[in-house]
Amino acid sequence: MKIISSPEHQALESPAVITLANDADPRTLDLSGVARIDLQFPKFTDGRAYSQAFLLRRRLGFSGELRATGDVLIDQLVQMQRTGFDVAVLRDGVDASAAQRQFERFAGFYQGSAVETKPQFAVNNR
Repeated sequence: MKIISSPEHQALESPAVITLANDADPRTLDLSGVARIDLQFPKFTDGRAYSQAFLLRRRLGFSGELRATGDVLIDQLVQMQRTGFDVAVLRDGVDASAAQRQFERFAGFYQGSAVETKPQFAVNNR
């Protein structure tokens, strides 16, 4: 997962980039030609964008970039990656250098995710 700071993020207005409100239904989108979808976390306690990301990856087959924006904290990064996000834009004041440690702390998971759908036991028995 790519981690960027808030000043590095550019909200683009383009047919290839969609900014989706966290109360919108991704199933209503026309995804043809869309390269990036910015999903919103208005507060770190509002997790609807996780469900949107999972829906976009698993049910709708979206293979473009999913970007987490808004009130994004380091504690959320592992779950974001597991639900299908490619990029996280950390909120202002959060130190991006500490972000990689989150991924090192949690090297593997028993259950599948939006990215690796097979559970760990099935992955190891290939």
